[in-house]
Amino acid sequence: MLLSPNACFFVTAETSVIPPGVYRVILDDPVGGVVIAAHIIDDRKEPPRRGGRNKKATQDRRTKDKKSPAPLVGDIKWLPRTELQELWDEKQARDFEILRPKPKKALSATDQAHYERRVSVMRPFLDLPALHEDLVVHGTLSPLIKRTIATHSVSNAFVRRQWSTLCRWGFDEASLIPRRDLSGAPGKSRPCDPGGRKKAGRKTTAERNARAYGQYLLPIQPGYSSEWAAAVRVADKRIKRAVKPAWPERYELIIQSAFCGKAQEVEGRIQYVTPAIGTIPNLRQVKRILTRDLTKLEKLLERTTKRHFNSARRGLTAHDWEGVPGPGHTWAIDSTIADIYLRSTVNRSWIVGRPVVYVIVDVWSTAVLGFYICLTGPSWNTAKTAIFNAAAPPDLLGEIWGYEPILTLHPHPTICYQLWCDRGEYLSRAHKVTAFNLIPHTSYTPPYRGDLKGIVEVLHRIEKDEQFLFLPGAMNHRREELELRRVRPEDCTLTVPEYTAYLHEVFAEYNLTANREHRLDATMIADDVFPSPAGIWAWGHQVGIGYRKHLSEYELMEKLLPEDSAVIRRDGIRFFGCQYSSDEIDISQLTCTARNLGSLNMPVRHYPGPIGRIWTPDPEKARMIRLDLRDDSRACPEFTQDEWNDVLALQTMRRPYQQHDSLSKSLDKRARIDHLKAEASRKTREAIENAEGPQPSMTEARNMEVSENKRSHSEKVSPEQLRDEALEAHEAMCKALLESANYAE
Repeated sequence: MLLSPNACFFVTAETSVIPPGVYRVILDDPVGGVVIAAHIIDDRKEPPRRGGRNKKATQDRRTKDKKSPAPLVGDIKWLPRTELQELWDEKQARDFEILRPKPKKALSATDQAHYERRVSVMRPFLDLPALHEDLVVHGTLSPLIKRTIATHSVSNAFVRRQWSTLCRWGFDEASLIPRRDLSGAPGKSRPCDPGGRKKAGRKTTAERNARAYGQYLLPIQPGYSSEWAAAVRVADKRIKRAVKPAWPERYELIIQSAFCGKAQEVEGRIQYVTPAIGTIPNLRQVKRILTRDLTKLEKLLERTTKRHFNSARRGLTAHDWEGVPGPGHTWAIDSTIADIYLRSTVNRSWIVGRPVVYVIVDVWSTAVLGFYICLTGPSWNTAKTAIFNAAAPPDLLGEIWGYEPILTLHPHPTICYQLWCDRGEYLSRAHKVTAFNLIPHTSYTPPYRGDLKGIVEVLHRIEKDEQFLFLPGAMNHRREELELRRVRPEDCTLTVPEYTAYLHEVFAEYNLTANREHRLDATMIADDVFPSPAGIWAWGHQVGIGYRKHLSEYELMEKLLPEDSAVIRRDGIRFFGCQYSSDEIDISQLTCTARNLGSLNMPVRHYPGPIGRIWTPDPEKARMIRLDLRDDSRACPEFTQDEWNDVLALQTMRRPYQQHDSLSKSLDKRARIDHLKAEASRKTREAIENAEGPQPSMTEARNMEVSENKRSHSEKVSPEQLRDEALEAHEAMCKALLESANYAE
């Protein structure tokens, strides 16, 4: 047991010498075998009764409302140290601590003067060595108290109260600070109930004038009572709105709900009767009732919604990279609709609308790892493509989209350990499959709380601000109202591949130049780290705190790119209505097999962006075989999948009109043929009716027809010559038939 002066201890058991309760140590004397302590809290069931007169049974109203002062403590106890040690060993005595309250605000001039006087008077009691000497010599505080009274001309009660305060809160000057803020005066409710106090405050001009002539007028507007205050609070709670209305409207709703008890018919309508003045609280009183106990922050909460407060006005307690050990460990992904209209790659006169942009950011270094632009809505399939863009080799992406990649991050990113995404994508079934196979540690932020994804939202703003200044057709809704800027889709000029190349340049510049001095600690500054996302990323991997998980190109495509089936036909490999080819596929003679045995299905992985290439797994090795779009295919390699879908949809929409045109032409042709047949029949009947004499055979008629045709183009031929030519032609035909019969299988 080691007891220090000014320390407290708590005794739970009662002995004949040591009563239970809380004590504050004044002197611990192991040599004398005694502990001198002040008894602060007495836990005896029946503490000894103090002397003096009994309190009055009845008291006036003012005394009853007044807050009772704290009881005096500080009786000096001489406790045997051995007996106290036994209680300590039996766990019936232990250390205790009393926390001293702090003033809520700075001391006023009056309180500061009282505090300095208290310190001056109680200086001998704060000097613990002198206090110990007085107690050991005299055995009581009476001589010290008498000297203090004589020196400073104060009362005995004043010294006793200050001594009680020191024993309760500790022998320190801070314990003597006046605590008039706890007296109950400021902020205390003083309702003007019937039979109670009158309305406080400055009198009206009419009341002051009447008082000057010896008259006392009653106030027109009385002070609010407890009944009024309760009715106002109940009526205010009935206003079911996310944001409280303005005070005039709020006041009208409260008065109508709680104080309008009559109604009358006016021109066939029922209207509330406004109560007389003085029978309802005015606007200032309603404000006082509803805002007297509210802090400034609570008043702010009434003027905005809870979501807006949490997103824009809440207190920030940490950084988003807190708990992230290093670069590459945690990624954040988010999508937004770009504030720009794009044109179609198929036909630049077509406007395809505003694209969806996915951005992936490394939370620790704030570097942009990858992005993806699509024309379809956000989903986990498109998010997977963005993840593929972040982890795939830059050369492959540059080749797919047709731009020259800028290498800003060294080493290149690999798959992360943890991913932050949106709730809709997190709860999708496709996400579960990917999470189990690739990124098991995935979490999402609450819906409609973009502020919790901090850095990703900031990058969306940077991206939009950049394009607003440089790209035609871009827009900025934050500046639209101020600048009266109209959105003109016809001003846009970029296609999806061109916009992708533009964002690649923007994010590359961001990784290399964005100021991140606030992220540099002493170690980074000592290592001369360049204050940019790329510099912080590189330093984290150099010192060994970066997270890397290598996946081959085959694994990335297998787990992140969409899977589908291509058809192997006799004329090539067809996927999505386009022809693809590969030297390895041609060597394997798959098209020959399909021609002789029927078409085959082949699993492929395709990139949702440009359709210039697809990949199929190699059946013998863990790799992908690349198939390129053939030159004679109907589509171009730079077309995106969404744009090619538009082309096919347009073709489908045009097909009924094309079929109708074909039908019209066929019907016209049939009408002309029917007319031709009718004329031929008529002329034939007339020729047969007019024919006389013997009819030539079919051969003779044919010879005559041939002769007639030749005669129209050359000189006349004799009938004998025509007959000889006909015989020669007949012999040649017979010879050909004979040879065909001989050499047939």
